[in-house]
Amino acid sequence: MATLSLNLILGYTGQASLAHAGFFGIGAYGVAMITKAGYSFWLALPIAALISAFIGLLIGMLTLRTRGHYFAISTLCFGVIVFVVSGSWIDFTGGYTGLLGIPRPTPIPVPFLGDITFVSQVSQYYLVIGFLLLTLFVKYRIVYSSQGLSFMAVRNNEVLAEAVGINTFATKLLSFITADFMVAVAGGIYAALMGSISPTSASFNLTFFWLAYLIIGGIATLAGPIIGAFAVSFLVEYMYALGEYRLMLFGLVLILAIIFFPRGIMGIVEGIRVKIQDYYSRRGVGVEDVAENRKIDETL
Repeated sequence: MATLSLNLILGYTGQASLAHAGFFGIGAYGVAMITKAGYSFWLALPIAALISAFIGLLIGMLTLRTRGHYFAISTLCFGVIVFVVSGSWIDFTGGYTGLLGIPRPTPIPVPFLGDITFVSQVSQYYLVIGFLLLTLFVKYRIVYSSQGLSFMAVRNNEVLAEAVGINTFATKLLSFITADFMVAVAGGIYAALMGSISPTSASFNLTFFWLAYLIIGGIATLAGPIIGAFAVSFLVEYMYALGEYRLMLFGLVLILAIIFFPRGIMGIVEGIRVKIQDYYSRRGVGVEDVAENRKIDETL
C-alpha cells in the first residue's frame, strides 16, 4: 500500500517525494495515540490519515514550489525531521522506546453472524488484503480519470501542461496529499497489527525500500509496486545467507535493473507482450496477402 501510494506521486505525477516514511509514521503514531485513548480503530484510522493529509498540504504548499532534486531534498529533510521528533518527544511518542500496547482493530459487528475480530493472523491477513484491494481500486479509478491524465501530463511535460490550461501546482499538490493520505492509512494499519511502534516506523530508510520496490516492479504501472514488493522480499530472503554482503549484492542488482530494465518487471512483461502481438499481427498480414494472391490467381 505504501509503494502504491508512492507510485502515485512519483510514477504518475513525476515528483520524487522522499518524505513518504514520515507520513507513514504520522499515520502510525496517530492511530496508536487515538486508540490508546480509548477510541475505535475505525474512527482513528481516517482521523490519522486526514491529519497526515493536512500536514501534507502544508508541506506541499512549501516544497512543491521547487522542482527536481530541490523538491526531493526538501521532502527528505521533512522525513528526517519526523524521525528525529518521534525519537526525541518522549512524553508524546515514547521516545526511541516507542509506544507499546496499541489495541488491535476494533471488531466489526455483523447481523446474525456475530463480531468479526482481528486477533488471529488469518483475520489480520484478510484485513490487509482487503485494504490493499481497496487501495488498488481507488488508484485504478484515479489513474484512469481525467484527473489521472492531468497527473501524467504534468509528469510528461509540466510547461506544456500549464500551456494547455492545467493548474500544475494544484495538480501536484492534490497528488501529494492523496499519496500522503494513502500511506498514512498503511501506517495506521501497521501500528494496530504490530501492537507497538518506534521511530523506525518513520525512518527515511523505509522510503528507499519502497523506492526499490517501485523500480524493480515497474514505475507508473498498477501491478508494478505489488510485484516489486514480493520480488524484492523474495530476493532479500534468499540472499540472507550472504550476511552483510547481501546488501552489496542487492545494490548491484538494483543498479543493473536501473541500467538495463528501467521499466522494471512490468516493462519486461510489456515488451514480451508487444513482441508476441507484433508476431501474430505480421502473421495475420501474411495470411491475408496469401489469400489475396490466391484470389488474383483464380481470377486470371
